[in-house]
Amino acid sequence: MVRRTLTRQDISEALFRRVGLSKYESAHLLETVLDQISNALINGKSVKLSSFGTFTPRQKRERIGRNPKTGVAATINARRVISFKPSKLMKERINKSDRN
Repeated sequence: MVRRTLTRQDISEALFRRVGLSKYESAHLLETVLDQISNALINGKSVKLSSFGTFTPRQKRERIGRNPKTGVAATINARRVISFKPSKLMKERINKSDRN
């Protein structure tokens, strides 16, 4: 199984080919969608994409961690993270593709 990363350029190119928008319009549309998703997450809102999954921002507390090489304890600062939960349909699609 060859792993390849899907990039913004790849998605923009797919919009260009499949939807028929110009390359500029495709790139602009993608940037607009990503900005909307990013802004919602920055403002603490969850983003649910039907048949895909839900992105949820959450706060992690400060904690003590260890450097795996040295074993030295270090404080890991509190921070915001984004979790993703795939939809049931997405899980089924992924598992179905593994069997082929």
